[in-house]
Amino acid sequence: MGRGEPVDYSRQIQPLLAKRCYSCHGPDTQEGGLRLDDAAAATRELDSGTRAIVPGDDAVSEILARITSDDPDVRMPPEGPRLTAIQIDALRHWITEGAEFREHWAFRPVVRPEPPASTATNPIDAFVRDTLARRGLPAPSQADRRTLLRRATYGVTGLPPTEQEIRDFLADDSPQAWERVVDRLLASPHYGEKWARHWLDLVRYADTNSFERDGDKPHAWRYRDYVIRSLNDDKPYDRFVIEQLAGDELPSPSPDDLIATGYYRLGLWDDEPADRVQARYDWLDDLVSTTGQTFLGLTINCARCHDHKIDPIPQQDYYSLLAFFHNVTPMGERQMNSAFIERPLPTVTESPAELEHRLEQLTRLRTEAHEEIKAIEKRIKDHGDQALDELTRKDLAAWKKRRKELDAEHGRIDKALVVSEYGPQAPDTFVFARGNPRAGAAADRRVEPVFPAVFKTAAPEIVPTADGRSSGRRTALARWIVSPTNPLTARVMANRIWQHHFGRGIVKSASNFGLMGDPPTHPELLDWLASELVAGGWRLKPLHKTILMSEAYRASSAGTATALAKDPLNDALWRFDMRRLSAEELRDSIHVASGGFNPKMYGPGIYPEIPKAVMAGQSRPGSGWGSSSPEEQARRSIYIHVKRSLITPILADFDMADTDTSCPVRFTTTQPTQALGMMNGDFVQRQARLFAERVRREVGGPDGADTAAEVRRALEIALTRTVSDEEIAHGVSLVEKLEGQDGVGPSRALDLYCVMVLNLNEFAYLD
Repeated sequence: MGRGEPVDYSRQIQPLLAKRCYSCHGPDTQEGGLRLDDAAAATRELDSGTRAIVPGDDAVSEILARITSDDPDVRMPPEGPRLTAIQIDALRHWITEGAEFREHWAFRPVVRPEPPASTATNPIDAFVRDTLARRGLPAPSQADRRTLLRRATYGVTGLPPTEQEIRDFLADDSPQAWERVVDRLLASPHYGEKWARHWLDLVRYADTNSFERDGDKPHAWRYRDYVIRSLNDDKPYDRFVIEQLAGDELPSPSPDDLIATGYYRLGLWDDEPADRVQARYDWLDDLVSTTGQTFLGLTINCARCHDHKIDPIPQQDYYSLLAFFHNVTPMGERQMNSAFIERPLPTVTESPAELEHRLEQLTRLRTEAHEEIKAIEKRIKDHGDQALDELTRKDLAAWKKRRKELDAEHGRIDKALVVSEYGPQAPDTFVFARGNPRAGAAADRRVEPVFPAVFKTAAPEIVPTADGRSSGRRTALARWIVSPTNPLTARVMANRIWQHHFGRGIVKSASNFGLMGDPPTHPELLDWLASELVAGGWRLKPLHKTILMSEAYRASSAGTATALAKDPLNDALWRFDMRRLSAEELRDSIHVASGGFNPKMYGPGIYPEIPKAVMAGQSRPGSGWGSSSPEEQARRSIYIHVKRSLITPILADFDMADTDTSCPVRFTTTQPTQALGMMNGDFVQRQARLFAERVRREVGGPDGADTAAEVRRALEIALTRTVSDEEIAHGVSLVEKLEGQDGVGPSRALDLYCVMVLNLNEFAYLD
């Protein structure tokens, strides 16, 4: 770090102190009387007569002597790895510059920065080039066209490019060739399917409740379809947030407004808790936690039992946020199929008032039929067989038929899984000692729904809905979250978009922008992206396009020894990080290669075939798992019925998101079950046979008639590129070895070769 570059306390110093020092010298513990999270406490004279931090004087600041000491009795931190030279240098420079304790970067207002002076035409590249230059790193070379098209097609749609799309792009020499590709991909309906998956990870989407019975959440799939539609329509993000948090409180809510509130029903639900009071507050905590992390990038739930140890969120602020949700009805067994969690939806040609009238008429007719049947059956019971003449028989049969028809008509009315409240008046909310609702609530610890004090925001204006159904609290919360003055919302969403294009965010801890989170690698770029999002009316597609058009996105993934030595984690973006396909991308790509991929969109979840051995692991083996036709099973993975206790094996093996809690970043593991499933699993074996049948069809010869042509075609389909003679020769050799040495017939040999092709790293990884 050069002396001319000021040290950023909130980005470089505070996170370091929080991670390495606060456990002994923070808000809860002050060993030796030293507290480092507060400016006055950190700079005052200690009992020893020394001062840990003397602003402007690094020579007498005891903290530097301790962190550089080799004496195990005095060195700090006493345990764990020593601070690095870069960290020590940053602390030293910060002290000599005056040791200013600034507000954490994430809580400062977003101010649109001017891009650094540069010849770059894209502002993103001006920021990236500036960082590279300051760190002595060269700008990366650009990826070749085929690599770039494959990267972007997967990144935007989650599917591989077609061979024709590759040919068209390689043949297009115009300056607008790449922009045309970007526009085409963002207009694809598959864009919404791909990016909805990222959102569903955040909101812990599943179609079932978990726990022992893991019962179904009725109509949950409509929420999934709502997210896909919203993204494809490029619905403004602020509207997207409001609909999910408070769509039912909007004037004359549309079907999508209601469906969106299924957000509140997606989490775990214990239908038979040991302690119902504790379970209710655990459920409310899940709402606070998911909302805080997803929309604000804050671990607010850490303040449930005590003041947040790191972030400036006292326990009272946690319960003030919980108060916004306190009036929401729970998803209990008693309320299944009731107005608490379900609401009928009008047809596309029907207004809400017309639907209400239709329902009233239908209810009246169903009641009439039911009463007529009861009356006839009572006459029969009272008068015996003599009352049961032919006319009575026909009358009873006619009314039963009528009731059945009316019940069927009622069943055909679309319904949505929705939120609801108990009415306009919410219950009181209290701060519980140690977060324990059984500990009792003191009257003087009653709280109102207000926003965390760190945001310095006025108290919310809360107006109950005109129909008296709801308190209006959630509307106030939603509008504050998407207010342009909220410093977190736009930053968090812009960071998520960047994350899913580059493999990690500018802030790597994508749902923790707090003091224990990772500081941004490019803070000015993050604020520019956040400003761009708001200035663009909160629409996501323009921001996607700006990122996709940048040279940073189009960079090669190749490494250099110099850059690897200076920046091994690629924080400065001197190359593009390669990545493995996600679980869903891998499964969908196998279906595409086999030729059976079904692009059908929307609707109830599908049920892939699951081995009986996997089913046996359930408390009630096979319970709650349906059967879908092979054609339905070949649909995209996002349409799979998500049963929390029975995740589809290939998705579980390749690190599908945990459905129990909000998942901002997926792990990428390498484990034996992946190889076993990809080589021996029923799914891959079955798809490999279909793949081989496709190859034989397209080559147009009998089994084994032209092995070289079959090998070539299999590789072209899977890898979407020209295949070398050497690769073909290697494939032919393998097929012949299977036939000659292992005694496998020509048809089965090609099946097994296709299994091998689906296991190639090039099939599963993106450069």
